[in-house]
Amino acid sequence: MQFSQLIGNSSAIERIRQMVDNNHLPHALLLHGEAGVPKLALARTLAQYLHCTNRTGGEPCGTCPACRQHQSLNHTDTFFSFPYVKPDSKKEWVCDDFLPQWREFLEKNPLVEDYQQWLETLKVDNKQGTIYVDESAAIMRKMSLSSFTAQYKVLIMWLPEKMEEASANKLLKLIEEPFDDCRFVLVSDNAKAILPTIFSRTQRIELRKPSTDEVAAYLSARHNLDPQDAVALAAPADGNVVMAEQSLNADSENHQFHQRFMELMRLAYARDLVKLKAWAGDIADYKREKACRFLQYAERQVRENFIYNLRQPSLNYLTREEQQFSTRFSPYINENNVERMEQEFNRARIDIAGNAYAKLVLFDLAVTITILIKV
Repeated sequence: MQFSQLIGNSSAIERIRQMVDNNHLPHALLLHGEAGVPKLALARTLAQYLHCTNRTGGEPCGTCPACRQHQSLNHTDTFFSFPYVKPDSKKEWVCDDFLPQWREFLEKNPLVEDYQQWLETLKVDNKQGTIYVDESAAIMRKMSLSSFTAQYKVLIMWLPEKMEEASANKLLKLIEEPFDDCRFVLVSDNAKAILPTIFSRTQRIELRKPSTDEVAAYLSARHNLDPQDAVALAAPADGNVVMAEQSLNADSENHQFHQRFMELMRLAYARDLVKLKAWAGDIADYKREKACRFLQYAERQVRENFIYNLRQPSLNYLTREEQQFSTRFSPYINENNVERMEQEFNRARIDIAGNAYAKLVLFDLAVTITILIKV
């Protein structure tokens, strides 16, 4: 993997590159930032760059034996630690027991880490992962051995905030006073949840949310998206690349929501109460979570159409399909009704989330829209 492939945080990447080039990489480095901000890929690229025997232009060469081992996730002096769920609590389980699933997870999307996707890869239903004390003992054994092929052994720990307290305490002395050839790279979504004694012994680099343009460029390149559609998906995610990916995966749902939104507005304009009652029943037949997602989508479309009506294209984030509808629909969303419409969709979403009778809430919403759309 190359630094140039990573998403955003160019200044942090340059700082890390200089640390390695100047042989100033700290013994324990913490890369932290909000969930959804790519960090694990940077940790992996750091390790590859550190081990590369032919660095070229501030990048790992990609062709030396060390780089090839990193690319296949088989480097002999690179170890991974991550949260997992014990299938059987009576047996000692460590991360090495889950390496096939870990490789599958990383290969699925090398640039973006999604914790929920990791749990799905483990097939553990609704259980949450933990880094157990057994794993800490395994780490201590690995890091006490001499390196095989490189100057440094590297342990990449993903989500150290999920360590058991006993596990963190067991590693404390090793992180504070590591062997000369040991380097720890911790990758955290919530640095405040890390045991303070571990946190205080790390040098920290905060990774910030990528810009909308950076996320859109990633989506466009990875999924061959039209640039306008990529920006429309990236903007609501607000730098959360995992959320942007999920929006893309839910593209068929967004299409369905758009059809339902158009149907609501056309029926409301025609004041066809019979069909609006049927529309409310159809939306109510969604599961509660899906109905809430639709209402959130509809609220955003109201806002986007108001901006479109103001002729401010630089502030608009509409897909081509949405824009085609907005060309004619947007004049009906104006300063007299936009705020009230947003409030009505938001109120309906809150009511349904609170287990109100969905058909009644949605029909009441539809009737209100028939009034507001002609204000």
